[in-house]
Amino acid sequence: MIVRVFDDKKSLSAAAAEQAAQAIRRAVKDRGAARIIAATGNAQLEFLDVLTRAEGIEWKKVEMFHLDEYVGLPITHPASFQKYLLEQLINKVGITRYHLLDGTIDANETARRVGEALRSAPIDVAFVGIGENGHLAFNDPPADFETEEPYIVVELDEACRRQQVGEGWFANLSEVPQRAISMSVKQVLKAKEIIGVVPDTRKAPAIKLCFEGEIRPLAPASILRTHRAATIYLDRESASLLSPRTISALTATA
Repeated sequence: MIVRVFDDKKSLSAAAAEQAAQAIRRAVKDRGAARIIAATGNAQLEFLDVLTRAEGIEWKKVEMFHLDEYVGLPITHPASFQKYLLEQLINKVGITRYHLLDGTIDANETARRVGEALRSAPIDVAFVGIGENGHLAFNDPPADFETEEPYIVVELDEACRRQQVGEGWFANLSEVPQRAISMSVKQVLKAKEIIGVVPDTRKAPAIKLCFEGEIRPLAPASILRTHRAATIYLDRESASLLSPRTISALTATA
């Protein structure tokens, strides 16, 4: 894993989107198709905006998988990640092969069905974020580092749910679902390439927790340090609590 630190979210998003576009173009050129995993949330908005405007991507040859989704939340709700991906990615570029997680039907059956499609072939590139509690996808601490299932149904901790309120997706904590369907940690790590987009001051404690402490389930995103082709994009604010020694060891500063 390497970390790249940028001055602001705009330059971070542009660089991450260029790497993502290159990964997709390369897969289409080499194999005739690309398989990607897409993340959601406020941190991903600018990145996806730049990516969807990138030139030379044959989106009809891209197959997209959904990283996570709330259980019981309809697609019409503003916080629905299905809605988010349709609006911010799928409909913008015309992706025709995509697998969304419908959390309003049997969650375990949805996890099984989409998981079968996911494990049918390798993933070329996964886009991920890191939560304020250090979560990777919706794998809150302590995360399950052992399960081989592609998707699992998880309980969301209070810190994760409060983040959703803080980002404006819900009016109060009682509105935030308590369960979600999440891609498993091991499944995320199976992607050939991982691109993490993690801006803003509020993510700084999680970045310090995951990149300076031990690799452990209590710091779920710390597991990204074991991936040989993961690149984590930070801005000065999200990297602000890292020690100079850590930055020197992990970053190729832009």
